[in-house]
Amino acid sequence: MTRVLLADDETMMRAGVRAILGAAPDIEVVAEAADGREALDLALRHRPDVCLLDVRMPHLDGLGAAAELAKALPGTAVVMLTTFSEDEYIAGALGSGAAGFLLKSGDPRELIAGVRAVAEGGACLSPSVARRVISHLGDGQLGRGAAARARIAELTGREREVLGLVGAGLSNAEIGRRLFLVEGTVKAYVSAILARLGVKNRVQAAILAYEAGLVPAS
Repeated sequence: MTRVLLADDETMMRAGVRAILGAAPDIEVVAEAADGREALDLALRHRPDVCLLDVRMPHLDGLGAAAELAKALPGTAVVMLTTFSEDEYIAGALGSGAAGFLLKSGDPRELIAGVRAVAEGGACLSPSVARRVISHLGDGQLGRGAAARARIAELTGREREVLGLVGAGLSNAEIGRRLFLVEGTVKAYVSAILARLGVKNRVQAAILAYEAGLVPAS
């Protein structure tokens, strides 16, 4: 069972998200918060698998809460759930250590799939957000590509293979099936890759994999 903490300052929005997640038999909302500070307190108490945080909240916004959660509970995946898709919010979310960025206007199925993905060690971006990220990566791609290839040069061949599949959005279990590795081994590879590349999470690693040309063609 994937345990979720939901933080949003709008009561009706929390009720709607809870109803959506309640339709999934493998997801349970274990706590709700109306602001970022309360979300931190409840997360430390309940230690959920996933925290769904609104970007704009009183006392402490979602980006600030995500950054603190990344330090206090590194095993908890954070997904930003928001109405706003401005570039500054996307960049802030990815920079704060969030594993995903979903829009409230998206398909409810995206929310359930996103929670499942990050709980399994993957990442999730709403399709419109993913297009914007990739579009920005395309600007000046050659220069960043060379820099990214230099950064991954120290990785082993197997680590680069795993990184490419992380960039393709696969979870640890899916990577294990693809490479005939047990999930624990994949998790160890991913942790080592993040540490050696100096990135905070799988989303940042995926962007680096894209820039370096490691993402397999779909």
